[in-house]
Amino acid sequence: MLDVTRLRVLAAVSRYGSVTTAARALGYAQASVSHHLARLEAETGCQLTQRVGRGIRLTEAGQMLAQRAEEILGRLDVAEVDLAAYTGLRAGRVRLAAFPSALGTFVPAAAAAYLTAHPGVEVRFTEAEPPDAIRLLRTGQVDVAVVFSYPDAPPGDGLRHTPLLTEDIFLVTPTGMTGDQLSDHARQRWIGGCERCRDHLLRLCATAGFQPEIAFTTDDYVAAQSLVAAGLGVTTLPALALAAQRHDGVRTVQIPTAQRRVDAVVYGEPPDPPATAALLTQLTRAAATHRPMNLIGRKAVHRP
Repeated sequence: MLDVTRLRVLAAVSRYGSVTTAARALGYAQASVSHHLARLEAETGCQLTQRVGRGIRLTEAGQMLAQRAEEILGRLDVAEVDLAAYTGLRAGRVRLAAFPSALGTFVPAAAAAYLTAHPGVEVRFTEAEPPDAIRLLRTGQVDVAVVFSYPDAPPGDGLRHTPLLTEDIFLVTPTGMTGDQLSDHARQRWIGGCERCRDHLLRLCATAGFQPEIAFTTDDYVAAQSLVAAGLGVTTLPALALAAQRHDGVRTVQIPTAQRRVDAVVYGEPPDPPATAALLTQLTRAAATHRPMNLIGRKAVHRP
């Protein structure tokens, strides 16, 4: 049977890229890390590391085992938290990953309500875009992931989704610029967001009959609005991003039928641990009462 401590050492070497840094992170002596790696190789009968100059790197077998080790260690950490949770939510922790505009709007209200109801439970946050949040969820590094998805996105294996809200998508242009349709800005430079958002923007523009020139790319919604306000391009942004931070120098117009869904996602079979279930309840309540009151956008009229 593989030794958990040695798996933790291998995972640390993979994560930090060197024995020295892994030893420092684990609080071990460098010689102890090297010893654990040697013993793990003896136990598995595989070469897991190879020397490169004055350091080492993982072999293909080492990389595969390190990836599995991350998943195993994550599940063990979850088991410890689950046991603490069953004391009646008097102790333990719950970990949440969420994308930036969710953290900037309804998630803090959900966390505050959770801590009021369960003051003995620690709540931890990680900012992560959906692909990274799902990876953290699968490896047991978080308990709940708040993610967004666009229509026709395929479901992930083993993931269970709790719908929270549906966001409208807005055309964002400098104040004073006319044109309520995407096609009115076909010759403008465009600002793209994360990979998922850029793909959605390209589909919207294709439906409107043109291919946008994406001159800038940023997943920071504050930076995107600043670029628009400076006259460097136009973009599309979802309601939560505009609710979290609205630049005075931009004009917004809702794009008909353009939306994305926001879900809270957990991994594994039900029932959920009490701490996780309680957090899902608070997220659902906070999302239901959220109103982006600082949005001042007009709905565009569709032209056939």
